[in-house]
Amino acid sequence: MQKEKFEIVSFYKFCPILSVEGYRISFKKYLIDNSLKGTIILSPEGINGTIAGSIGFINEFYDFIFKTLNINKFDVSNISPSDFVPFKNFKVKIKKEVVPIELRTRSRSEKHLSPKEWDKFIEQRDVMVLDIRKSFEYDIGTFKGAVNPKINNFREFKEFFSKDFIKKNKKKLAIFCTGGIRCEKASDHLSKLGMNEVYQLEGGILNYLNSTSKDVSNWKGECFVFDQRVSIIHGSKQGSYSMCHACRIPLSDNEKKTYKYIEGISCPKCYDNLTDKQKKRFAMRQYNIKNSHQC
Repeated sequence: MQKEKFEIVSFYKFCPILSVEGYRISFKKYLIDNSLKGTIILSPEGINGTIAGSIGFINEFYDFIFKTLNINKFDVSNISPSDFVPFKNFKVKIKKEVVPIELRTRSRSEKHLSPKEWDKFIEQRDVMVLDIRKSFEYDIGTFKGAVNPKINNFREFKEFFSKDFIKKNKKKLAIFCTGGIRCEKASDHLSKLGMNEVYQLEGGILNYLNSTSKDVSNWKGECFVFDQRVSIIHGSKQGSYSMCHACRIPLSDNEKKTYKYIEGISCPKCYDNLTDKQKKRFAMRQYNIKNSHQC
């Protein structure tokens, strides 16, 4: 018997949504009726989401979104194949912003580079390649020569670009993130600070890994994704990382070989910071999970 295949689509669109709460029920109903799982974020500035379902669901899903919001396309959408649905359920969330940086974005940047254009651009000496994701995402994989701003929350991105940085920096900026939406926010913010030479990777890392073969790629490592796949490699194939269920940080195979890794309880990155009470609580949770799977 042939194993069922699935598709995952990540998307966003900056567009004014006047009645955000009014769409929540219709979106939930559509996801339930079509057995779709994942997360959709609705905000006054637009929509952002990642949804998974059986192969063939995407065109009808697009039609529903476009008709409901009265738009004709997404700003960006990335489609990835998968052997399983990497979400346990579905969620429709209402947020003030599609990405929390406390800056409203009304439209997207004009300076987008295709994967091929990106590879040529980042080789130039007057270009700084900047990874605007969180530090743990950078540690898993990034572009050759990329700078890590060392932020743990996207709101800290604003603090990284101090007046001193802007004054001293004479280079063009090439910024990238997982799917592109954080770059839209960052680019808008940088433009308001007077930094006009800011270019971003169209469709983010997801688009790059789907469009670029490994033998000519400037990407090194794996890409963290916000679902049960944990990480992906070229061609959107599932990577080698797994998740620590205590601190929610990805783990390599080598990290899982240390004595500080206890499945569901701790890992080398959190073992020394957990209290005995927390370890006992996580141990009980892991015990209940294993027993529920055996029932």
